[in-house]
Amino acid sequence: MLSIKTRYVLLAALSLLPAFGSFAQKPLTLQEILREIELNNPSLKSYDNMIKSQEAKVEGAGAWMAPMIGAGTFMTPYPGQGMVGEGDKGAFMISAEQDIPNPAKLKARKEYQRSLSQTYFFEKNIRFNELRATARRAFFDLLIATKKYKFQKENQQIVQNMKKLAEIRYPFNQGSLTQIFKVEGRGFDVDNMLLMTEGEIRSKKITLNTLMNRLPNAHLTVDTNQAIAFNPVANLDTTYFSETRSDVLHMQHDIHSMLVNIKAMKQEAKPDFRLRFDHMDNYAAMMPTQFTAMGMISIPIAPWSSKMYKSEVKSMSYQKTAMEQQKQAMVIEMLGMARGMENELLTMQKQLNNYENKILPTLNKALKAAMITFQQNKGDANMMMESWDAQNMGQMNYLDQLQKFYQMIADYEKIIER
Repeated sequence: MLSIKTRYVLLAALSLLPAFGSFAQKPLTLQEILREIELNNPSLKSYDNMIKSQEAKVEGAGAWMAPMIGAGTFMTPYPGQGMVGEGDKGAFMISAEQDIPNPAKLKARKEYQRSLSQTYFFEKNIRFNELRATARRAFFDLLIATKKYKFQKENQQIVQNMKKLAEIRYPFNQGSLTQIFKVEGRGFDVDNMLLMTEGEIRSKKITLNTLMNRLPNAHLTVDTNQAIAFNPVANLDTTYFSETRSDVLHMQHDIHSMLVNIKAMKQEAKPDFRLRFDHMDNYAAMMPTQFTAMGMISIPIAPWSSKMYKSEVKSMSYQKTAMEQQKQAMVIEMLGMARGMENELLTMQKQLNNYENKILPTLNKALKAAMITFQQNKGDANMMMESWDAQNMGQMNYLDQLQKFYQMIADYEKIIER
């Protein structure tokens, strides 16, 4: 038996295990999150079953029509016809019929069904590109919210220090209650902003957990120190999009599938076959047992029947040309959008460098100087608050610009599908 003290120690250790597990969880990078989405997202898994479903259809594409069998009476007089001779009593007939499709038609239809199975493969890639862009936006927003929270915590500490300085000066008639309350009010504003930022962080983590097919409120730690850089594609041109973008490849596949369908439709000009066998057992004992065996062939080149497949071939040819033109327009539009984003991103990158290396350090120096002046009884709280407001506004402007920069990177990565 364990002693009471030992039991308490074990219970305490067990209660701390979840906490240790959360702290020990390795922070996920963006690439690790994207990989988990690719493996676990249910909407992507559904396409695998769609591909298997279409492949199952291919197996049955070469099947024949089911045979037809029948039984009944043949050339039997209606009742009440009077005297009927032995040879006019009719016969009991058993009939069997089988349609035999042209082998070239079956082969063409099978090839067309096989081409359709690839459609879901490209649709899966398109869906993954959309999920990847959504995950990037949520991850980047989470990075911004984390940086914002850090700034706000620092600003909260600064406001608290400012309030303490104002309270120290007030008994010596070197400050006013108005200044103290003003600083205190700013502190409450910072508290509210911290609450909003904490909620935003939780919201983005819920989004990422959902994309990874985890419980929405599951513990999630991401690598907030991951460096996000803009890396433009070298020698970006229409060939790149034609070989990379899933939707362009999907359209190219649809054009190929249309060509296969046109080939299958042209096979309709070839004849089909039919075999029929009838066995007749006469009701008259003196009449012989008879049979009928027939072989039939369709004549699809007849003018009144050839219009159907000829018009379909003509219609699909126009559709194929239209799809090729749409593909060309899509690729050119993508190239223009990507080039425009590259220009904007390079400009924003320079602006962010100015914020990080010039604007924010200067505003911080101004705030420190104002606080030193206030401590030395050479300034008032209003001047110190103005410097604090300027730094706070500069930080928020920087984060807004950084968020736009990150979101445009996500859009750029979606366009080039990387």
